[in-house]
Amino acid sequence: MHEHRDEPSALTNAVRAGLDSDTQYGSVVPPLYPSTNYRFASIDERPGFDYSRSANPTRTMLSRTLAQLEHGAGAVVTGSGLGAITATVEALLGPRGRIVAPLDCYGGTWRLLDHLASKERLVVDFVDLSDPDQARRALEKPAEIVFIETPSNPLMHITDIAAVSELAHQAGAIVVADNTFCSPLLQNPLDLGADVVVHSTTKFINGHSDVVGGAVIASSAEHVELIGHWANALGLTAGAWDSWLTLRGLRTIDARIRVHQANTAAVVDLLVKHPAVRAVHYPGLTEHPQHELAARQQSGFGSLLSFELTGGIDAVRRFIDGLRCIDLAESLGGTESLLAHPATMTHAGMTPQARAAAGLSDDLLRLSVGIEPVDDLLADLTAALDRAARAA
Repeated sequence: MHEHRDEPSALTNAVRAGLDSDTQYGSVVPPLYPSTNYRFASIDERPGFDYSRSANPTRTMLSRTLAQLEHGAGAVVTGSGLGAITATVEALLGPRGRIVAPLDCYGGTWRLLDHLASKERLVVDFVDLSDPDQARRALEKPAEIVFIETPSNPLMHITDIAAVSELAHQAGAIVVADNTFCSPLLQNPLDLGADVVVHSTTKFINGHSDVVGGAVIASSAEHVELIGHWANALGLTAGAWDSWLTLRGLRTIDARIRVHQANTAAVVDLLVKHPAVRAVHYPGLTEHPQHELAARQQSGFGSLLSFELTGGIDAVRRFIDGLRCIDLAESLGGTESLLAHPATMTHAGMTPQARAAAGLSDDLLRLSVGIEPVDDLLADLTAALDRAARAA
């Protein structure tokens, strides 16, 4: 027997977002509103939408959907994931405020915070927040923002959102969690104590590698309004077409993630058994140091992993040369499998010293497992690993 529900679930509402909303023609798919401006009835009456940088009907539809999925009070949709982080920092951080951020965070996040620190806009301490002792020591002094990235990019470290949020709040900080790797389907940081969630919607939310976008979802309406104000003031809000495409991509997120995860389980099993691989970083492995934590705070282990080859950079080159079903490219979360070499690609914006401190070796590869037929992926990876083994 299936449980009777008076209302559809949040996920059903999300994958049907905007459908059947056209009252003029009855189109199933929601219309796109590309207009940059909207009519005023008079100078005494401001319409609900006036100028699309400030508000747009299509973007509003997407923001409401994302807020519902992340269990937030509202959302702000931006033109990129870094735009989401920038709007959040500018809205919530005072002059020269202190941020505690992950030691091995995404290279673009590291670069943004490092650049702002160099201009004395803020003070940043990069800390391994997945280590409870380091997190505790870092928050023994006041901070304004604690930025969590879990799983981390690319080493898949898991941070205890509830525990770090408690420490952060005791230090007077607002907790911002990057939930890009899990998506709202596998993790909801606001339910675990975070105050704000950021996404690169470019990744799993859109899921088709054809839109760059971001989003900020907050637990309080006050934070939503403040971040929205700064996103508008800084010109960071997303356009209507990108918002419409992201809504389209979002409709398949549940189906996509189920196939992503099934494929990933098979890929991980191959990697851990092959002699060309020195280490596999994936929270779904029982030997992962935070496996139990990931199982507790996530509803799935996702489809991102990283691994280190035994033969050094020469093995990396041999592994890459000849791939047929996997693209060497930045980004992640698309329907296609994507391989990145963090040292020269996603984390090239970090200094060599910062990469070394974060544990990002030159023989580390990050894989975003796509939804291709799994037998083809395994054949491609097996051939690549055999080539890498010859370099060892």
